[in-house]
Amino acid sequence: MPQSTDFPLPANLPEPLDDGAAKHLPGMAMPRLSLSSTAGGLVDLSALTAPTSVFYCYPMTGVPGKPLPDGWDQIPGARGCTPQTCGFRDRHQQLAAVNARLYGVSTQSTEYQREMVRRLNVPFEILSDCEFKLSDALRLPTFDVNQMRLMKRITLIVRAGRIAHVFYPVFPPDKSADAVLDWLKAHPM
Repeated sequence: MPQSTDFPLPANLPEPLDDGAAKHLPGMAMPRLSLSSTAGGLVDLSALTAPTSVFYCYPMTGVPGKPLPDGWDQIPGARGCTPQTCGFRDRHQQLAAVNARLYGVSTQSTEYQREMVRRLNVPFEILSDCEFKLSDALRLPTFDVNQMRLMKRITLIVRAGRIAHVFYPVFPPDKSADAVLDWLKAHPM
């Protein structure tokens, strides 16, 4: 199984700045909507049963042999979706040990996401927000590139149906899982 270090980030990536686009999120209820899952079926975000749910939202993972959008490495916060996903994959058992249910979320189709799940051996569900239902309901930060609307990298910690904590901006992405795990250990249920 590849490790997050198998996908090193280029040096000198621009760090995203906190533009205030997530300050409204703490305390918000998760919306009554369902998203398609790579495990098949739908996940109802208003009916989460885990004591803690972690939603790490990311712009897009690349596909081997296909180029990333022009200028991808120069867009603050764009690069690093694969190392971030591998970091969460590598910490999945530790997150489960602190009663956290993990979900990845992007605006790619479920079919697109399934390729990544298979290739990287991801043991948790990736949810598709290809219709921007979640993005629009929570007013999540997004950006446009090559006629694509993509999520900015953000992580939501949900407890009792409400957003308890937000990581935004997320940088570096390959350390995101460690930051989430540290926060959960410092803030047990």
